[in-house]
Amino acid sequence: MHLLFLSCLKATELIEKRVHFKLSAIEKLQLKLHKVMCEACTKYEKQSYLIEKGVSGIKMNKIDPSDIKLLKEKIMAKIDEINN
Repeated sequence: MHLLFLSCLKATELIEKRVHFKLSAIEKLQLKLHKVMCEACTKYEKQSYLIEKGVSGIKMNKIDPSDIKLLKEKIMAKIDEINN
């Protein structure tokens, strides 16, 4: 595939990579260009962010373990909003 154009598989890899590592300038550009053309990956990125935010809250003890079911429901509601 062309240097600047990514497959959805590669785009989702970069979306997940960005959570834990810094992307190179070319990776940032590739991802940005891909998301301009791909609504599915744009939605995936938003969903991934919401899930990561929720999981991070649990890891940092910001969310009581007894509230995990409520958190899951909130995340699913936000994902539904993104998809509609």
